[in-house]
Parts: sequence; structure tokens; C-alpha cells
Amino acid sequence: MQTGDTAKTPQYSPGLDGVLAGESALCHVDEGEGGLRYCGYAVSELADKATFEEVAYLLLYGELPSQKELKDFSAQIAAESILPGHVQTFLGVVPPTAHPMDILRTSVSFLGMTDPDGGDHSHEANLRKSIRLLAQIPLVIAAAHRVVRENLLAPPQAHLSFAERLLYLLTGRRDDDTAKVMARVLDRSLTLYAEHEFNASTFSARVTASTMTDLHSAITSAIGTLKGPLHGGANEAVAEMFIDIKSPERADRWVREALASKQRIMGFGHRVLKKGDARSAIIQQQAESLSRKCGDPRWFEIATTVDQVMQQSKGLYPNLDFYTAVAYLLMGIPRELYTPVFVCSRITGWCAHVIEQQDHNRLIRPRALYTGPTRREYVPLDRRG
Repeated sequence: MQTGDTAKTPQYSPGLDGVLAGESALCHVDEGEGGLRYCGYAVSELADKATFEEVAYLLLYGELPSQKELKDFSAQIAAESILPGHVQTFLGVVPPTAHPMDILRTSVSFLGMTDPDGGDHSHEANLRKSIRLLAQIPLVIAAAHRVVRENLLAPPQAHLSFAERLLYLLTGRRDDDTAKVMARVLDRSLTLYAEHEFNASTFSARVTASTMTDLHSAITSAIGTLKGPLHGGANEAVAEMFIDIKSPERADRWVREALASKQRIMGFGHRVLKKGDARSAIIQQQAESLSRKCGDPRWFEIATTVDQVMQQSKGLYPNLDFYTAVAYLLMGIPRELYTPVFVCSRITGWCAHVIEQQDHNRLIRPRALYTGPTRREYVPLDRRG
């Protein structure tokens, strides 16, 4: 709330809602067009025509790669797809009950201590560290999940695309026609999740980076922020809802009873995109296509029924997380890994923001609107009742 003399007191916006907190050339969220652009390119066009590797290169370097640049970039990612021995040792002793995001956060901090460019904060060194993290994070997620379950896989082959390697690491699927379709859908979801302006985790990374600390520290901040349920984990919650509903026939009644009892239906609405999330329509189409390929329409039919009821009853539209849950259920990705998979994508946006912040740095230091007592006089200890 606003207090004091409005002529002298700066305007306060709870949660920094609508506040411009910095400049960025990475992402433009245009609610008027219902769209999203990465470095000027419509995300719908990138999801349709580009690979995730192209999008990762675009965010890190500011331009789409040539054929040679993309080939070299993909080769770099493949070459860096290895975890240092100390990190592997750590992953082998994490408690079975450890949260995947805790494991990932601590692993990234550990990787910062072992990175060969750890002491170099230059632009070029930050790019190299970003590529290493892009390559290493899928390995961390898969290793932690499988070590706990004593179900290790052979390392993925270098010729596979990023999405194909990730699908294999998370599910063991590769080579067959269905796996190839799944990898294409996963690739598109990675593109859609790669960047979204000054969301909480990205802003956390930029605040940390503005102190001119190392890139890994900033990414550790971002992962810790994403772990919070008000920012991350929505697609996990959506998948759990679909599983609870069980069948398309139960969906309409289930969601109406949930609304009547004031339960929150996950996967709807967006803090910025009040008129709908254009990314949702893209992943909805992908989820429907994958449902047909897998011969399993159950999850998609449940989703469309919930979607229809929410639009009719509440005027709310699904966000990106809603139909992504359908796709990930069909792929067989463990639900507890949905948010870590988000990190596999958003690491590109986070790193790009860290680099951008440090290339044009000013320490981020906002002010607070004081709401405490007015001036008070100190009372000596022996005179206090």
C-alpha cells in the first residue's frame, strides 16, 4: 500500500508487478499480440522450424547459427557431456530422499568449483561455462535419478540431438519411430521453455550476477528460486491432477467439484500473460499429435475437458505447463523430474541473462517502502519494564 507524501514517496508495486527493473535484448513478451519473441524471432516460428540447439545458440550469441556454427556448437555440447569425478562421487552418495532440485542446485554449485574457467568472469569464459552447463545438467539429473534407483544407463551417443539424448537419459527410449516423435515434441517444449524475460528465477540470477560473482553462483540462485512452488513445479502438479482424475469420463465432474470446493486448478493463468499464453496452443497441438502416435488419447482427452470447463466457468486459459504435462506423461518422464527438465531448457535463458547483466552491469539495489514505527527514543536497559 502507498503511505506518506505521494509527491515525495516513490510508487510502490507489490511483487514488483509491472515494474520495469532493467533492460534486455533477449526476450520480448507482447501480450497484445499474445506472443513471445527471442532476440526478435517469434517463438512460434522457432518451435516450428528450428531445433533447440539453434535456439540455445541464438540466446547465447544473439544470432541464429550458420550450418557450420551449429555443427560446431552441437559438437561442443557433445564434448562437454561429461561430469567431473568429484561431482559423480557426490551424486553417488546423495540421500535417496533428496529432492531432485536440491541435488541439481548443489551439483551446479559443485560444478562451479571444478570448472576450468571458474576464476575467469570474462564474456568468452562465461559462454564456455554456459555451454558446459547446458551439456552437464541433463547428466546430473539422469545420474541422480538412476543412481538412487540403481538403474544406470550407458552414456548417450554423441550423434544424437540434445532432445534425443535427454529423452534417452530420462526414459531409456531411443531409435524407434515413437521415440523419434517424442524427441521432436520434447525439442519443441525445450524451445518454448527456454526464456521468458524477468521471471522470478531469471531476476534472481541477474541480481546475483550484478554483484559480479561467478556464473555458477548466479545459476545456483536461479535453481533455488525455481524450486519454490509459486514459480516452478506447475506441470508436475498438472500431471498429478490428470492421474487423480484417471479417466476422461470423470474429468468434467472432477474439475467442477474441485472448483466448488475452492481448490486451485493448476496450469491456468499467468502473471504477465493475462489474455492467454500463445505457447500453450503450440504444445497442445504437439501433445495431441503425440497422443495419436502413442495410441493413448486418455491424458489429452482429460486435459481438453478440464480446459473447456475452466474457460467456461472461470474464463481462464491454459498456460504452457498444462498441455506439457500431457506430453511428458506420454513420454514416460518421471514426474519428479519435470521441473529439472525445465532447467535443461531455461539454463540457456538464465546464462544469457547473466552474460547480458555482467556485460552492461549496474549493481541491482532497489529501495523498500518503510512501514515500521516512526522515530523512537532509546530507553536504557535498567529502565525498561
